[in-house]
Amino acid sequence: MIITRTPFRMSFFGGGTDYPGWYAEHGGAVLATSINKYCYITCRYLPPFFEHRHRIVHSLIENVQSINEIKHPAVRGILGWTGCERGLEIHHDGDLPARSGLGSSSSFTVGLLHALAALEGRYASKEYLASTAIHIEQNVLGENVGSQDQVSAAYGGFNLIEFHRNGGFSTSPVVLRQERLDEFQSHLMLCFTGFSRIASEVAKSQIENLHQRQAQLHRMREMVDEAIAILQSETIAIDEIGKLLHESWLCKRALSDKVSTSEIDHLYQEAIKAGAIGGKIMGAGGGGFLMLFAKPENHDAVRKRLSHLIHVPFKFDEGGSRIVMYQPNGLN
Repeated sequence: MIITRTPFRMSFFGGGTDYPGWYAEHGGAVLATSINKYCYITCRYLPPFFEHRHRIVHSLIENVQSINEIKHPAVRGILGWTGCERGLEIHHDGDLPARSGLGSSSSFTVGLLHALAALEGRYASKEYLASTAIHIEQNVLGENVGSQDQVSAAYGGFNLIEFHRNGGFSTSPVVLRQERLDEFQSHLMLCFTGFSRIASEVAKSQIENLHQRQAQLHRMREMVDEAIAILQSETIAIDEIGKLLHESWLCKRALSDKVSTSEIDHLYQEAIKAGAIGGKIMGAGGGGFLMLFAKPENHDAVRKRLSHLIHVPFKFDEGGSRIVMYQPNGLN
């Protein structure tokens, strides 16, 4: 049995520039971190005593004879792409709901690729996990997704991720004084709007508008460097990050009319009235988690104003996808 633990991610700046249709021409970059909320994948070869060949347990329980019968698109796509021949039992558990804007789909893809490699006795590098997950989601499954979630899930940590015109990517850890990093984290809040959405559908509308929104996307790329400069400064107040997040949110809303909704706009305005300086809806938009930036002394007021939402405490995570149990022959 193999169990992998793969983190979800929180993206701050540069989202939208990680779509291949954009960075193949202009390049792109995001500032993002993994957080201490995880996707767990349990995987083992299924003993030959059952009527079914594969058992997939997620929001549904699927007992099937062939890969083509599997309803879960990522499982079906990954097993088909890897050419898996033996029967498998796969269980998925997550700390946070799916379709919530924290990269859960890519964490699942990276985690399952990691588990399958381990089950076969193969070492899977971070680069392999990220690049293969990007290929699976964008080319095998044909989803309208960017390339940052897969990298954050595989590598983990607080990183500048750059996307190159040749299709490659590179990651650079953001080097900060610990006091500054702690100050940054202490200003962040995360709450669940209760609205779920299909990220690929929201992203499709953004992709269709890429070349009509060049000014916004170039500005969003510039904000990545500005944010790093603020965080690394010893003289600039951390509040400037909140103001930059607010500007980024306005740019992101301009990418598509599906990024936000009247309900999300209302929640955001209520948070601002209660003392938040900035924030953004996570992921492609349309629902999921709302990240807010506010002075710690204003957090109680923001929570009270948004008391009907679920508030989720979190911390930055330093590690990417990990194997937390490795017993490849333990239950055969």
